[in-house]
Amino acid sequence: MTGLAVAARSATSGSPCLDIDLEAIGRNTRLLSERSTGELMAVVKADGFGHGAVDVARTALAHGASRLGVTSLDEAWPLRDAGIRAPLLSWLNPVDADFASATSRDIEVAVPTVAHLEAVARVPGRARIHLHVDAGMARDGAAPDTWAQLCRAARRAEQRGEVEVVGVMGHLGCADDPRDACNTLARTRFAWAIETARSSGLRPGQRHLAATAATLTDPLSHHTMTRVGAGLVGIDPSGSTRLSPAMTLTAPIVSVRRVRAGTPVGYGHTHLTSRPTQLALVPLGYADGLPRSASNRAEVQLRGRRHPVVGTISMDQLVIDLGDRAAEPGETVTVFGPGGAGEPTVADWATWADTIEHEIVTGIGARVRRRVRAVAHLRSLS
Repeated sequence: MTGLAVAARSATSGSPCLDIDLEAIGRNTRLLSERSTGELMAVVKADGFGHGAVDVARTALAHGASRLGVTSLDEAWPLRDAGIRAPLLSWLNPVDADFASATSRDIEVAVPTVAHLEAVARVPGRARIHLHVDAGMARDGAAPDTWAQLCRAARRAEQRGEVEVVGVMGHLGCADDPRDACNTLARTRFAWAIETARSSGLRPGQRHLAATAATLTDPLSHHTMTRVGAGLVGIDPSGSTRLSPAMTLTAPIVSVRRVRAGTPVGYGHTHLTSRPTQLALVPLGYADGLPRSASNRAEVQLRGRRHPVVGTISMDQLVIDLGDRAAEPGETVTVFGPGGAGEPTVADWATWADTIEHEIVTGIGARVRRRVRAVAHLRSLS
């Protein structure tokens, strides 16, 4: 691909391989940056949605993102260890998290309760914090009946020089469907939360509510910044925009055998061959992240044609029905990819497993070797 250089992270061959296309991530970041009315935060939690947090962070920062976001502080340390100095927010931590190291390493933290605020305020230095409000999900963030108390306590801590309230944040629960009335309620609650913070004497410069779906479909929720994670790697939960998938999973055929009609396949004999056919064995299974629930529904591609996965997907292997098509041990099958050559996609696998694309891309296991196709001007940073 033009402008790319292959940076192989393993010399192993003949084994399952996950290819990560950072140029696709760059394209997605540019598109999302153009659609956001404010700054763009690149969310690289869950190891960059399974694509490599450091690689995704550097690529996003080079293509329009200005800030980074993760959930836990444990996800933040590797970014700082890699020399990435961009503003970085962590928003899901227990009260006894290492807030002292976060402050010393210039990592901003979200504060959802007074107990969290007190823990952050006790550490040396002046912590930069984002007050986190529950905008309607009954999940993380301060409940509405505790919000005013949190804002007043934060103002007192700010006056004592213990913290600096730099942001207010929330999450939308129904952004996948921009027509859902819960989005209006969430925007209203968030606007109230901001006004309450201001009436307490706070002046948060960053106000962020929208993630990928709302960045693409709901400008009213953008405020000063939007947070995108799934969109960086080619997933649009709203289904409104064509993004570039950045992950391709391939594996070699281990063996091929000819069987008679009525041959049972795999654990539980959930499939019986309906005709004489050829079965190929592929060394990937649910321990590698392929959902067992996709058994007898999924497909893979070989020599430009799709073939069904038959029998129950095992921990380490799956079986495909080749029919009368030729195949040899060592040939490569494409489990999923961008879809441009007719291969199955992550979205296909999500449908077959009755789940979402996020679960597929974040679930690929450590046994699968990674190979990163890096944007050429980022090679020196890899």
